[in-house]
Amino acid sequence: MVLTIRRKQAQALFKKMYEIEAKLERANFTAFMELLQKPTRLILLNFIGGLARGFGIAIGLTIIASLFIVFLTYLADLNLPIIGRYIAELVKIVNQQLRLYS
Repeated sequence: MVLTIRRKQAQALFKKMYEIEAKLERANFTAFMELLQKPTRLILLNFIGGLARGFGIAIGLTIIASLFIVFLTYLADLNLPIIGRYIAELVKIVNQQLRLYS
């Protein structure tokens, strides 16, 4: 009786071990461990990833800022009183700053 209980426990343990092994294989854990053992490759990959993220942010920000400027130009062309005053104030502030630094 004790032997069958231990056999069932061992079978359950082996089943869990196989499940964990399958999950680790799906997660490509061996490649991750190999990467950790080569720190220069890890640093290089992180550096390249950082450059790509920075480049993507710069391009995205440029596109969004240009669309915003086009939108503001469109609003300025409509000659709306509220927005016209806002743009005039903005121009005054910029001119004051330019005079301050020149």
